[in-house]
Amino acid sequence: MSYEIIVIGGNFAGLSAAMQLARARRRVLLVDAGMPRNRFSQAAHGFLGQDGQAPAAIMREGKRQLGLYPNITLRDGKVAHAQKEDDEFVIGIEGGGEERARRLILATGVSDTLPDIAGLGDRWGRTVLHCPYCHGYEVSGGALGVLANHPHSAHSAMMIPDWGATTFFTQALFEPDEEQLARLTARGVRIERSPVVELLGDTPKLEAVRLADGRIVPLDAIFVAPKTAMASPVAEQLGCAFDDGAFGPVIRIGENKETSITGVFAAGDAASSMHSGTLASASGVLAGVHCHQSLVMQSAG
Repeated sequence: MSYEIIVIGGNFAGLSAAMQLARARRRVLLVDAGMPRNRFSQAAHGFLGQDGQAPAAIMREGKRQLGLYPNITLRDGKVAHAQKEDDEFVIGIEGGGEERARRLILATGVSDTLPDIAGLGDRWGRTVLHCPYCHGYEVSGGALGVLANHPHSAHSAMMIPDWGATTFFTQALFEPDEEQLARLTARGVRIERSPVVELLGDTPKLEAVRLADGRIVPLDAIFVAPKTAMASPVAEQLGCAFDDGAFGPVIRIGENKETSITGVFAAGDAASSMHSGTLASASGVLAGVHCHQSLVMQSAG
């Protein structure tokens, strides 16, 4: 084996995991498909020391720093398949053969599926947003909306008035119950029951939304939680167990970030229902540390 650990995924979680292992002087391969979930965002926010930086710039600098360690190899490519053979793991890289290692860290991320509404996808990451803590400050003071597409949407709508006047669009699907309605009213949230059918304005800006009954409601930004799916089939191929997350399946992990498959660790959005750059990076650090410790304990036992 030329590598002890292979990290699959080169976004915040994968880079953070690889950094811990590089500094532990382990032989590491990081394979990055180059399709990070945050590629639609102009800037990352709420990330200490990186606030306002473009995600691509953060990752580029992270790779530059990792490249200074002689024991790590960075490789562009998509991991097409992975399997366990005896006491090691084998991955296949599209157009690039196979690699083997004693441990895997999956930082493979998730893909987003947005509601099928005209103009929504074109504004994703700009004026159609998922996280107020990540992007709320930049649109604060404007007219804001929350598009209901899951049972927890009313809870999300209760948060948004701290950033601006808020309208909760139930989409005629997620009517708030009596308690939720009371809380939304107390927070000054306007309830709109006619569904949004189109977003209006010069993309990626948002000026208003058109409702099913023909009315136009002025808006500067709208929040929506997309449904998520695994961005890579690798976890399933390896036989990892999954849990039902708030927005889609997540890889089941223990406190040490190890999956149900011994020797396979997971970090980032693929293994959590709470998504942000800071959380992804932190989980990557923990996955890298625990992965290293598992190797130490194996050699000591």
